Amino acid sequence: MNADNLLQFGPFRFGPFLFGPRPEKAGETSFRLWAPDRSEIGLELDGAAAQRMARDAQGFHTLRCKAGARARYRFRIDETLSVPDPASRIQNGDIADDSVLPDPGAFLWRCNDWKGRPWEETVLYELHAGLLGGFAGVTEHLPRLADLGITAIELMPIADFPGRRNWGYDGVLPFAPDRTYGTPDQLKSLIDRAHALGLMVFLDVVYNHFGPEGNWLSTYAGEFFRHDVRTPWGSAIDFRQPLVRQFFLENALYWIDEFRIDGLRFDAVHAIADRGFLPDFAAAIRAHIPADRHVHLILENDANEAGLLGSGFDAQWNDDFHHAVHVLLTGEHEGYYGDYTDAPAQALARALREGFVYQGEPSAHHDGQSRGTPSADLPPTAFVSFLQNHDQIGNRAFGERLTVLADAQALRAAVALLLLSPHIPLIFMGEEAGAREPFLYFTDYGSQLAEAVREGRRAEFAKFRAFADAAARERIPDPNAQSTYDASRPAFDGETAHEWTRFYASLLKIRRERIAPHLRGTRAKGSSALAPAAVIAKWTLGDGACLTIACNLGKENVPALLPAAAPLWGVPAESLPRFSTLAWIES
Repeated sequence: MNADNLLQFGPFRFGPFLFGPRPEKAGETSFRLWAPDRSEIGLELDGAAAQRMARDAQGFHTLRCKAGARARYRFRIDETLSVPDPASRIQNGDIADDSVLPDPGAFLWRCNDWKGRPWEETVLYELHAGLLGGFAGVTEHLPRLADLGITAIELMPIADFPGRRNWGYDGVLPFAPDRTYGTPDQLKSLIDRAHALGLMVFLDVVYNHFGPEGNWLSTYAGEFFRHDVRTPWGSAIDFRQPLVRQFFLENALYWIDEFRIDGLRFDAVHAIADRGFLPDFAAAIRAHIPADRHVHLILENDANEAGLLGSGFDAQWNDDFHHAVHVLLTGEHEGYYGDYTDAPAQALARALREGFVYQGEPSAHHDGQSRGTPSADLPPTAFVSFLQNHDQIGNRAFGERLTVLADAQALRAAVALLLLSPHIPLIFMGEEAGAREPFLYFTDYGSQLAEAVREGRRAEFAKFRAFADAAARERIPDPNAQSTYDASRPAFDGETAHEWTRFYASLLKIRRERIAPHLRGTRAKGSSALAPAAVIAKWTLGDGACLTIACNLGKENVPALLPAAAPLWGVPAESLPRFSTLAWIES
C-alpha cells in the first residue's frame, strides 16, 4: 500500500502500518523494509534463498508471499550482510537472529472492559522486568503492589537489546520485547492481570537513540540519522523525515493498541533535535485514542520545557525535586547536586510550589547556560516526583540507595512528603521494602564493547573526588559481570521490609482516600523555607480544601506557625519536630 493513500494527520498517517510484517488473506504475509539507500533487497524466509523484493518510489521494498505465524525471516542487504527486521515483533533469540512472524490473535484477553484510570489517581512503581524474574515474575508481584496502594507499574524499556541483561536503554528493535523477559503473549498476560487488579501499566520507550550494538539501519536507510547533530550516543535520529516520524508513531500505537499499554514514558527527549516533533507526536497519539480511554504520556526532559506539558503530555519527571531532597538527605554536592547546595530548602519549596526549580536561571552543571522555562502556571500533577529511580541510583558508582546514604528517620519524613504532596509520586522497586541492595549499571556486551563500556564507566567518575586515583576507579563494579546484575536484585522479605511496607501502605491509604479524589483542579497557594532543612507548602485542592505539608529533614526542631487542627499525618506539636513530616487538610 502506498503511504499517500493513508489518512493524514499533520505529519503523520493513520492506517495499516508501513513498518513491519502485515498478515494478508489466504495465509499470506506482506513483508516490508524501508531501505531507500538500496536498489535491491531480498527476503530470506525460513532459511531459504533470498527472494527479490519490489522497490517503490519511497524506498520501501515489499514482497507478499505464503507465510504464517512462527515463520522466520530476515532481509538480505548484500552479499555480506543480512539483517533482522527493524520493526520485528519477536526475535528467534537475540538481536542478530531471525525475526519471527507473530500470531496477534492467539492471546485471549480477559479484562476487556478496562479503560484505564484518571491521571490524578496515579502512583507509579518503576521496575526492571529482568530483576523481578521476567514478565512472569513481574506478574507474581502484582497482587502485592495492588495491596500496597500502587496504581501503575512502569516497566523500564523492554525493547530487544544485545545479550541477556541490560537496563533497556540500549535497545535496537523497538517493537520486539526482549526474549530474556518472555514472549509477547507473556507480556500481554502481565498487562491483563494488572488490569484485573486495577493497575495501569506504563512502558518506558527510547526514541532518542538506538543502542551501540545491532543497529544496521545506517547501512540501508541513512536518512534515519542526521550527521550534523551529535548526541551522547552518536548521530541524532532525523525526526525531520516524515517516515522516521511515522516509524516511531507506529511503535507508540503498537504498544497502546496491541498490548493495551496505559501510558508511555519518553526517555531523554532533550536529545531529540527536532523540537517540533514532540507536540506533533503527542497530538497524533491523542487523535488516535478513543475518547473513553485513559492513556498517559510522560516526559523525561532535562531542558525543563514547561510548554510541552500543555501540548499533549501529562507530566514530566521532576529531577529538580529529587536533587533538592537528595542534597538535604545526604549533603552531597558534586556533579549536578552542585546546583542545589547553596539553598536546598528554598529549592525544595519552589519545586513544591511551582514544579521546576530551574525556570530560566543559569545552571553551573549546564556550563552556566540558562535552563528551563516558567512553570508556575502548571498544576502540581504535571510533575512526577521521586526520591529514587533507576538513574539516580544506578548512575552512582556503587549504586547505593537512600537507605544506605541517609538517616532512616529523615528518609521516612521525605517519603511522607513524596506520597502526600499533590505531585504524582514514583517509587522505585524495593523502596517500599526499605531495600539496601544496590541498583548497579549492567550490560552483557561482547568483549570489545564490554571493555569500552567498562573503561568509559570508570572515566565518567574520574572527575569525582572519591575516584580521583586509578585504584579507586578499579573498585567500580564491572557493568558486564554477572555478579553486578545479581547484586542489583532487591529483597522484599524480612521484618524490616515489612515495617517499611506498612509505612508506605499507611501513607498511600491516606493519599487514596483523602487526596487523590480532589487532585483535579489543585493549585499551589504558596511555600517557603522554614530553616536550612525545613519547608512548608500549601495547596488548594479541587474541592476547595487546603492541604498543608510541613517537612523537616534536619536534626533540630524548627519553630513554625502550624495549623491548630489535628494533623492528617504526624503527631501534633508546637514546633516542627526533627526528621518529621506533618500534613493537614482543612476545609
